[in-house]
Amino acid sequence: MIRIAHGDDAGAFHDIYTPSVLHGVETFETELPGVAAMRERVETRLRHYPWLAWEQDGRVLAYAYASRFRERAAYDWVAETSIYVHADARRRGIARRLYGALLDAMRLQGINQAMGVITLPGASSVAMHESMGFSPAGVWRSAGYKLDAWWDVGVWQIELQPPQNPPRPVTPFAELRGTPAWAELLRHANA
Repeated sequence: MIRIAHGDDAGAFHDIYTPSVLHGVETFETELPGVAAMRERVETRLRHYPWLAWEQDGRVLAYAYASRFRERAAYDWVAETSIYVHADARRRGIARRLYGALLDAMRLQGINQAMGVITLPGASSVAMHESMGFSPAGVWRSAGYKLDAWWDVGVWQIELQPPQNPPRPVTPFAELRGTPAWAELLRHANA
């Protein structure tokens, strides 16, 4: 089941995230943030962007969220996306469904572009993004140093909807989540 994340998910999210921090390059974070920091991230981000969880049989197996892409106001209609799936839950279609719901929520907000930032080679992440309509938008060479190596980072981009001129302000997720449009999106995502 796809649902909105909440602060009490922080422990489960931290457990899912830990292998990527300690042993992987899916994130360039090199020290575990801790459950309290993860809770703060969830609660803070939900004010403006969606953070969704996949729960099955009372266990959180994956999460996906959007975040600000760049700080300047001109970037308000672009967001970066992230997804993490528990090792036990991979290759079951969870990532595609959860990411699809995230992108749909961003469309409802009025966000025009989503950016997936992938440590290369990242074959499974690249394949998932491209299967969802993302296309390569550039590579940052030797952008991060982790696990005794320099890593390239690729950016994949998808247009969620054509930009309006002038654009309407992006609806903060905190305002969107109580609307009938959000309820319909969630009902459809969980069908």
